[in-house]
Amino acid sequence: MDELKKKRFLWGVVLAWAPWVPILVGLGHTLLGISTAKATGLVAVAGGLTEIFVVWGIGAILIGQVAAIILLFLAFSNGHWIRSLFSILSICLSALMLALVGLFLWLSWFQAHHRF
Repeated sequence: MDELKKKRFLWGVVLAWAPWVPILVGLGHTLLGISTAKATGLVAVAGGLTEIFVVWGIGAILIGQVAAIILLFLAFSNGHWIRSLFSILSICLSALMLALVGLFLWLSWFQAHHRF
């Protein structure tokens, strides 16, 4: 049974951390683009985030993060406190990613329907 929890933990960690690599690379690319173009405001940041989320697919991120949270919850073990601590950290990162996707979707809808 411990082997099954170990597999769940490893898959959960991979699913939780995988989207952060392109997000950080894309964010760096976005910040370089903003500084080069001397752009400011929410529109400049939203443009860069749009590029990131379109490439990776919002659906894939949502499904992957929810699956990661479920697998990491199932991987908790009383005898492995380091694994449990890393699971909690990974669950928090997954929740943050879901919140960022939700914020992106809300801002996209808000910008499309409310022109100032």
